[in-house]
Amino acid sequence: MKTFLITGASSGIGAEVARQAVAAGYRVALAARSRDKLDSLVEELGGPQRAIAISCDVSDLADQEAMVAETLEAFGSIDVAFANAGLGTTAPGTEHGDPENWREMILTNIYGCILTARVCLPHVRAAKGWIVLTGSRAGRVTLKGSVYGATKWAVTGYGQNLREELAGTGTRVMLLEPGMVDTPFFDTPKPQALTAGDVARALIFAVTQPPHVDIPELLIVPTPPVE
Repeated sequence: MKTFLITGASSGIGAEVARQAVAAGYRVALAARSRDKLDSLVEELGGPQRAIAISCDVSDLADQEAMVAETLEAFGSIDVAFANAGLGTTAPGTEHGDPENWREMILTNIYGCILTARVCLPHVRAAKGWIVLTGSRAGRVTLKGSVYGATKWAVTGYGQNLREELAGTGTRVMLLEPGMVDTPFFDTPKPQALTAGDVARALIFAVTQPPHVDIPELLIVPTPPVE
């Protein structure tokens, strides 16, 4: 049975990917700073035979190394590493933005993402598996003054560079780039947005393709409303 490691797994896209990964036959290692939410998700997914909860701050290398060690101790492999942990902005633009928010966002969205790839890479290579990075449509378009968008541009560039590094190894790197998704990431409901389930279905479809099929980028956006 293959193992799917997910950071930022306590809610939103991460939690829904965990549910659908278990339904697809994976065991899941769920990492997040909020352990209480993870514990309830582990119970929902069938307990420690199918899921484990790991407390992890992705901006801390020691936490990430411990995350990998716990996953290997429980399940013996990492076949898919999903670097999904991320933060949004607390105020728009540059002039009125919060520098402390920027710092935490950069450490989580960029540094944390790269650390996840780094600590998981030897094990994903051994499995000839997938490294999936949560980018965003915001990492493909220009958004005035958006520091959040800039962090996702960085993820886009890093993902492309990592793919080149791993070319010829059998390890696949995917940039998952959702448009607006109605998740707890936003303070108010977004009825015209994608759901976390929409994104999870697309991701599970992608990583269950045979070894000769690569999906370097998965851009998923809402269909424009019918006029």
